[in-house]
Amino acid sequence: MTNLYNYSAVNKRKTWFLMTGFFVFIIVVGYFFAMAMDQPLILPIAVIISTLMSFISYWYSDKIVLSMSGAKQVDRNNGRELYRLVENLCITAGLPIPKIYIIEDSAPNAFATGRDPKHAAIAFTSGILGKLEKTELEGVIAHELSHVGNRDILIATVATVLVGIVVLLADWFRHWSFLGGNRRDNNNNSQVGTIMVVVAIAFAILAPLFAQLLKLAVSRKREFAADADAALLTRYPEGLARALEKLSADREPLEAANRATAHMYIVTPFKEREARGKISWFTKLQMTHPPIDERIARLRGLK
Repeated sequence: MTNLYNYSAVNKRKTWFLMTGFFVFIIVVGYFFAMAMDQPLILPIAVIISTLMSFISYWYSDKIVLSMSGAKQVDRNNGRELYRLVENLCITAGLPIPKIYIIEDSAPNAFATGRDPKHAAIAFTSGILGKLEKTELEGVIAHELSHVGNRDILIATVATVLVGIVVLLADWFRHWSFLGGNRRDNNNNSQVGTIMVVVAIAFAILAPLFAQLLKLAVSRKREFAADADAALLTRYPEGLARALEKLSADREPLEAANRATAHMYIVTPFKEREARGKISWFTKLQMTHPPIDERIARLRGLK
């Protein structure tokens, strides 16, 4: 029988399994590109550049996202009830109280950001505060606190870096091929070189797509894990399940969201209507969030 403890642990193991697979994928792609181009330094250079590109977003992404969303900070004086709910759950979870923000938007949604529990922030739309009951809102808060406690922002950043490495490698190889590098390689290495170049070209076309799909898979696993941890924290899975039902049923799009930040929210902010039971496996692969019906079913299956 599935329980709150082993379900959360299983999801976390699956996430790290995916991340390990991601690293192996990077090594394989880098190897074929380096061999085809006869440039062993390509992979470490790509890692350095991608890491530098992600450094600023990691340290300042919370401020950027909150500013883009028009979020306003509240405290125990001007947001007493919300602050009390967050404070109580933080005490239970053993986490420092994050900064709390409200976005003036009637679409119900919420997200967490910040590089670690000491520098975390949670934002709620005015819509979610007005449309959810207390137990439902506690489930949402617990879900976002679980993202904070599990350091999901760090995992997301690592995944983004890995995708960036693949894209850089693919771009470099395409430019090299366009400038005639493949012809030079063919002359020097004959048939073996030709095979390596053909394989590398295939990787250059498909690798960015596979890398993005792996990144989305990691993101979806973190949502399942946060749902399970939230149920463990509140001891009431039904609260979050009912909250997800209401958020899914509300069709109002969130004006403050964009494609770059969509994955951060507890549910997709664009409200694409999910055809119940009719989502193809390929569509699921491209989703930033697991299907709401599946999340609700898993929550209600927890004992």
